[in-house]
Amino acid sequence: MSETLALHAPALVILLPLLTAPLCFLFSRAANGVWATALLVSLLSFLCAAFLLEKTFDGRVLSYHFGGFPPPLGIEYRIDMMSALMLLIVAGASLLGLLFARRSVARELPAARQSAFYVCYLLCASGLLGVAATNDAFNMFVFLEISSLAAYALIALGGDRDRRALSAAYNYLIMGTIGATFFVIGVFFLYAATGTLNMTDLADRLHALPVGSRSLYAAEAFIIVGLALKIALFPLHVWLPNAYAFAPSAATVFLSAAAAKVAIYALVRFLFSVFGLDFAIGGETLNAVILPTAMIGMIIGSFSAIFARHAKRIFAYSSIAQLGYMMLGIGLESREGLEASFVYLFNHALAKSAIFMALGCIAYQQASMKLSDLHGIARDMPWTMAAFTIAALSLIGAPLTGGFIGKWLLMDAALAQGFWLIALVIAAVSLMAVLYVWRVIEAAYLKAPTGRRRGAPRAEAPRREAPFSMLLPLWIAALLSVYFGVDTRLPVGAAEIIADSLEAAGQ
Repeated sequence: MSETLALHAPALVILLPLLTAPLCFLFSRAANGVWATALLVSLLSFLCAAFLLEKTFDGRVLSYHFGGFPPPLGIEYRIDMMSALMLLIVAGASLLGLLFARRSVARELPAARQSAFYVCYLLCASGLLGVAATNDAFNMFVFLEISSLAAYALIALGGDRDRRALSAAYNYLIMGTIGATFFVIGVFFLYAATGTLNMTDLADRLHALPVGSRSLYAAEAFIIVGLALKIALFPLHVWLPNAYAFAPSAATVFLSAAAAKVAIYALVRFLFSVFGLDFAIGGETLNAVILPTAMIGMIIGSFSAIFARHAKRIFAYSSIAQLGYMMLGIGLESREGLEASFVYLFNHALAKSAIFMALGCIAYQQASMKLSDLHGIARDMPWTMAAFTIAALSLIGAPLTGGFIGKWLLMDAALAQGFWLIALVIAAVSLMAVLYVWRVIEAAYLKAPTGRRRGAPRAEAPRREAPFSMLLPLWIAALLSVYFGVDTRLPVGAAEIIADSLEAAGQ
């Protein structure tokens, strides 16, 4: 049974949500039934992802051939430790988001659109899972577009609550389409030069080609720019703040935890496993492009968060800074930097999903997310704000949290190469995180309560705590942020295996 599951799990983890989405659309009138089906499918997908992670923890690589055609002729799903970890992050974020979603979606969306939300949610999840699993470059583009198109729709569904969600979705669509076009042009150049789309075969054929091919330089440049747009790497980040701020709360939880991280995975896969650092402009790209843009993004994102007045926008800008941390470790071009990036990526998914779930709990009780309307909310929603505080401490990098482990490893990797300036930037941006997190904490705990409920005048009944079904996934994510700061075997162990394999592949 175990071997049979191992044989088909690489396909099942993606096909379960992908095939369930159209079935949910057929029964779209029963929103609760669609939610329950989506939750069950996400649970099964998460179990498959956990199984694949366990199977690859010894360095094993699983290969699944569609239609019985072996690669490079057929499409291959190839699961190593890096793809298995990404599958776990996406499937876990999807599961937590759906646990949180039922009451949140019922409050924020009209009944006629709730089922559509879950259909798009499953399509987005299946697309992100497909990017992590596939070993075919064009197949990766297809899955990126499935996830992106579904994400545009998820964000636009927030237009019933705030019309700014429509413009946010449109901006994301334009930028995402440009990124996808750049990416597929790069894939076309690779196919024209090598005659293959299988990424393992691509790597072998690229290194057999003469050095100095302009078409291959162009392919690498197009792919890097296209994926940088999907990541929201500075200065290509302008679509992200509004997309996260005005999307439905459950959509923000999922997208903030998984979407950009999968694009980071795709970029790392191409830079190290396909091109290799000794090919074309690989090493120069990391040192001359990714390192400075990552550091500038960290600073700009943090400054923007400090001066934002909308709670969701604060942590949307914060995501730009945190993505800079992840890209910083990759740009260091070292085994230690890669390990730090993947540890940080894993722990950030937990902390940021918990923060946006806490903000979603607040949105459940009141329409406004302005800081001035959050005064004293900790007195009305103590459990929500306690979980928020725990997750925020991880985001800052407080000891005994997962965020601390990631930042410590990043600083250690920078200092190991003598990059004192980078270490100072990491420390300074962490202090800036204290400032924007403190603005929310101060408003919630130290300001006099406003006594307002969702859309109600100040004289009406005060706000109440969020429902248990929303608090449960919030506290799971918050406590896991602490747990993985104490027991680091999973994130650090997986990151060590990933760093070793990427270092070997990049040579």
